[in-house]
Order: sequence, then structure tokens, then C-alpha cells
Amino acid sequence: MVLAPLLAGCSSDPTNDVRAAAQAFLDDWAASRTDAAAGRSTDPAAVTTLLQQTATDLPDATLTPALGAVTVTDETATVAWRATWDLPAAPDWQYDASLQLREADDAWQVVAAPTVVHPELASGQHLELSRRLPDRAPITDGTGAPLFAETEVVNVGVDKAQVTDLPALAAGLAAATGVSAEEITADVDAAPEGQFVPVITLRRPDFEEIRSQVFDLPGAVFPTSTRLLAPSSRFGLALLGRVGEATADVLAATVGEDGEPLYTSGDQLGLSGLQLAYQQQLTGTAGFSVSVASTDETLNDAGREIAAVEPVPGTPVQTTLLPAVQDAADAAVAAQPLATHLVVVRPGTGEVLAVSSNEAANPTNALSGQFPPGSSMKTMTATALLSAGALTPDSPVPCPGTTVVEGREFENEDQFDLGTVPLTEAFAESCNTTFIQQGTALPDDALAAAAASYGVGSDWQLPVGVYSGDVPADATGTTKAADQIGQGQVLMSPAQLALVAAGIASGTPAAPVEVVGADPAGPAPAGPGQQVLDALRPMMRQVVLTGTATGVADRGEVFGKTGTAEFGTNTPPDSHGWFMGWQAGGPQGDLAFAVLVEAGQTSKLAVDVTDAFLGGL
Repeated sequence: MVLAPLLAGCSSDPTNDVRAAAQAFLDDWAASRTDAAAGRSTDPAAVTTLLQQTATDLPDATLTPALGAVTVTDETATVAWRATWDLPAAPDWQYDASLQLREADDAWQVVAAPTVVHPELASGQHLELSRRLPDRAPITDGTGAPLFAETEVVNVGVDKAQVTDLPALAAGLAAATGVSAEEITADVDAAPEGQFVPVITLRRPDFEEIRSQVFDLPGAVFPTSTRLLAPSSRFGLALLGRVGEATADVLAATVGEDGEPLYTSGDQLGLSGLQLAYQQQLTGTAGFSVSVASTDETLNDAGREIAAVEPVPGTPVQTTLLPAVQDAADAAVAAQPLATHLVVVRPGTGEVLAVSSNEAANPTNALSGQFPPGSSMKTMTATALLSAGALTPDSPVPCPGTTVVEGREFENEDQFDLGTVPLTEAFAESCNTTFIQQGTALPDDALAAAAASYGVGSDWQLPVGVYSGDVPADATGTTKAADQIGQGQVLMSPAQLALVAAGIASGTPAAPVEVVGADPAGPAPAGPGQQVLDALRPMMRQVVLTGTATGVADRGEVFGKTGTAEFGTNTPPDSHGWFMGWQAGGPQGDLAFAVLVEAGQTSKLAVDVTDAFLGGL
């Protein structure tokens, strides 16, 4: 009666011991404690090899195991478990598996077998992981036609093993490509033997132009590939951006909701512009496939797929660009050797139709550059004067050669003196003294208010930023005087000046639009009122008919305002050249534009670029 209960108390359920043994094995494996995990198996050497191979097959992947049911039969047991592999920059891979355990020396050990890793893995096999990105979704023009296409490129570089004279090679490549010889030499010296050292990637036509200079240089090599490229190297560059191999900064900035990177090195990603701003929408989501293949590389085993998640394609982004307008803009700025920008906007809608900068220019300046606008600012000074009601286009105003404000002398170009003339003539001839004298008599905030009525100073919320300009509302004295003629503290971007021109042209200023269907960039500017615009437009027409922009007088019904803006510390000072305005009823409909020739010294160059642009439509 006493003995039976004592015997029953000595027996125990081994399920908990089996579960603990399986959990310890999986925990060690998941924590990359390979030796510890292998030590819990029936064949530590074989399991070490197996787990090390799996780490190689699934690089940078992390395992999260979850135990399931435990079945014990005499000295053997089966433990069901679910594997969740967190694959880098890909969806998780999950599958159900089981561990076989055997009791030996009063302990449970995992039976060494390939099925420890995956139920379909057999002896002499390993896993092959293939991560796949979908084809990048297109960025399209205003009609919905794709702007980027797979384009052949030549990767100009160096094979270190073939180099016979590195200084001579670097000098030859530098002369042809513009990449410094010092940079080429440093890169080659730092590269291990057998590694391709890239110098520059060129479109095939661009490479053919330098082919004779570089092709026979010992050590220079030219593998080809394809890249997703816009129609030309400068086509809408500031807005569209570029696609290329992912950089560390881009990868760090593109993460999922869990904070993990969505993409990995080697991926072709947007590096700037809309390609970067709409990264996830355009790139889509990576997928993967896993196969089992022979470890014997001589068999050329293609593998048998055991799991797959299809990549999810991205969706297109439609811009407002019009290729005919962009092409004409690109051709016009390309003819100017100085850094030149041209931005074109649709009056009434704010749609950006072209953003163009030539090879000499930093393309970001077209949208976000901050420049004094010079006398193109007089469109806003005139708006302030007309809004105040003291002047009309016919009002007589003095235009002396010079004028003095608080001891500082301001002058017209070459101190021209028109005497007393109608406001329209002073505007057409760009009389600085007139607008300084009249503008400084207005309240201190009048110019800022007039500029704001066209959107200047707005906090535009855009995929690719546009600098909306700055016109201080509290300037006084000589600064206030200089502001009236676009000097002083006034700053503007070419894009914002084009928006000002569009607002004057249409009578309904609009927030800028870069992407069809995107959220509004901000509230539409209020505008100065129809009466003011009705007075200002003929003044701008007169600039083209008889004033400082007669160079475009034969391009249809063109309205505008020139500007020359001093900058820097040289004596005499350097000057930027501007022309902003619009063409009414042209081949592409109404087009508002702003042209900036950096350090152009005169507005004539900007007028010439506009003439070429309008002539190319």
C-alpha cells in the first residue's frame, strides 16, 4: 500500500525535457552560437557544417523559431516548429519543420540531418536564395508616356592587372572624361587585384565621342550594361533626378514601418529628384525564391524551387513635363556657355512643363537656387505701385540718371536719363531710379505684400523643393530702396519667377504642380486683383515691343521683364542676367517662363536664350 505511490512518484513526463532541449538548440542557432547548437546534436561536426552552410546560403538573415507540438516515443521524440527568417530587404520566409531528438546519456539530443534546416533539404544539398526586385515603374510625362528607358551605357574603368603605366593611364582618362587623374590614381591604388575600378559611366553616344582617346590605353576597360535613363543626360534633371546603384545615404533613408531597410546595396534606386522622392512607389517591393541545389558545383544544378514570394511592382508617377517644351528648353540653354537655367510653367494651373539647366550649371539651382532677381523684381514693385492707386501706366514719373537714398547713390545703367516719362516707358526701359523713388514712398511692407500675392515666400510642399523667394517686409532706407529693383535682401529662384509670370499672365496665380494627382503644394496665391493685372500686362508687353527685350518681338505675343542683378565683391560687380514673362497663344499654348544666365553681366543673354526657346517650339 505504501510502495506503489512511491514508485509512481519516481516516473516523469519527458515532454518538458524534450521541449527544453529543442528550444535550447533553436535559441543557440538563432543567436548564431553555432558551436553551442551543434553540441546539442548527435553529430556536432556535421551540424556545425550544416549551420555554417545555411548562414552562407542566407546571408544576413535572422531566424526566429517558434516551437509547436512535442511527441515522445520511448527514446525518440519529434518537435514541430515554425521557422521565420527575416531576410534582408525582402519579405519574411516562413515554413513549418520538425526536429528529431534522441535520448542518450540521460539527455535529449537533436538528430543530425539536413532536415534540421528545412524539411526538403537532403544530404549533399544546400539552399539558394535569390532576391528579386520588380522592374521599376515609369515616371511619365504629362501625356502619360514613360520618360525613362533602359539605355546602353559604357562603364569606363581600369583593370589593375593590365596597367603598365598608371600615371599615363590616369592622365589619359582624365583628359577624356574630366575625372581628375589624382582621383583615378587613388582609386586604382586602393583597389585589390582583379577588381574593376570604375571611372565614369557614359551613354553609348557620349562614349563614342571619346573612344579614340581612351580605347588603346593599357589597363582601360569598357564593359557595357544598361541603365534606366531619361531621354538625355540633362532632360528635366533637377525635377526627375537620377537612378543608379544605391548609396548608403539612400538606403538609410528608405526604411519600412519596422525601421528595417527596404532595399540593399547593388539595387538600382532613385538617387535624386522625383526618382528619390517617390522611391517606394516606383521601386515596388522585393520578392524572393529559395531553391535546394547540389553542393557539388560541378553538376551545374539549377536547383529546385521550394519557396517563393513574387515581387510587387511599383506604380507610375506622372509628371506635368511636356517633352516638346523640355526639348526646346534644353536646346536653348545648351547653346549658352555660361551656367543657364530655364523653367516653364503653365499659366492658370501652375504645372511645371520644363526644367532645364545646361552642362555648365548646377541643375538644382533651377528650382531651389537663391539669386537676386534684379529688375525682373519691378513686376512686383509695379504691382505694389498700381495696387496703392497712386499711379497708372500713363502716370508721368521722373527717370533721372541717378537718385540718392540716405546718402547712397543709385543709378540707371550707364546713368541713362529719360526725364519725365509715363510709368509704362520707365518700366519698359527698366529705369531703376523711377522705381526706387516711387517704391520707397510706399509702406515698408508693400513690396512684400505684392510679391506674396504671386506666391513669393510661400512654404511650397512639393516632392522636389522649389525656393519660393524672400522679400523682407521690414526693410527700410537703402535696403528698402535696393529691394525695389531686386537687389538688397530680395532673393528668388528661376522657378518662382516663372510662377510670378504665370500668375500675371493668367490673372489666377496658382501653386506649383510637379506631379499629376499629388496633394496641392499649398493654397493658391490671392493675386493682386484684376484691375492691377489689366494695367501691368500692357506694361510687360511694351518691354518686348520697344524696351529691353525687343530680341523676342518677332516670337508672337510675348510679354516680359528683363533683369540684371549685381552680386559678389568684384569692382565693377558681376551681374546675373534674367528674363521672365510669357508667350500667349503659342504652338504649345500659353507658356510662362523665367531664364537666368548666371554671371551673364547683361539681360541680353537671357533674352537670347528665350528667343531660341520660343523659336524651337
